[in-house]
Amino acid sequence: MKKFLVLGVLFILPIVAYLFFSSGVNNFAKLPVLTKDVLDVSQFQTLKGDTVTLKNKITVLSVYGSDIDAKAGSAFNLNEKIYDKNYNFEDFQFVVIAEDGFQDQAKALLRELGTTIDVKKWNFVFGTTSQINQFYSSLGTNIKLNSNSATDYCFIIDKNMSLRGRPAEGDEPVRYGYNTASVADLTNAMTDDIKVILAEYRLALKKYNKNDALK
Repeated sequence: MKKFLVLGVLFILPIVAYLFFSSGVNNFAKLPVLTKDVLDVSQFQTLKGDTVTLKNKITVLSVYGSDIDAKAGSAFNLNEKIYDKNYNFEDFQFVVIAEDGFQDQAKALLRELGTTIDVKKWNFVFGTTSQINQFYSSLGTNIKLNSNSATDYCFIIDKNMSLRGRPAEGDEPVRYGYNTASVADLTNAMTDDIKVILAEYRLALKKYNKNDALK
């Protein structure tokens, strides 16, 4: 009996521990709002000279400034860990803010990203350094842009153009963004938070459709 008990502990306990830690889902029913009234990106122009908007979209926002080539690794991490699993959600998009004059680098990066997946929801938009800094200030984060108006961190913006993230809790500081240079940060924290916000909107959509059907 003791032999079976020991074997059970040796085999079952690691599996239970793995399932517990691999779930890693945060404790929020809704991903908290950290900053309201983020500026729109309609002041920036896409590669085609058009505009995109944050309104009524769930946006993963990155700021590459003039560092597009240097952020290729971060872009690939995002593409694999976040975009690939969620791009089929109708109102989901990626927006990358870059400095005007670096369109060719953006096109090259998109071609590389597109070798494994449809990158139709990756939107590179371009503006001046001043425009980038003005927009970034509206996020209200404690994360600074580097000298090339870029950061390794990306951000989740909801349909109401509010920055979502995690407030300070215990020893954990406020989480405004996610380090795209860290696969672990994307796999754990960001994957969980994207799941939460998409589930929130799926539930809201189901309630709307149900109420609409009752009319």
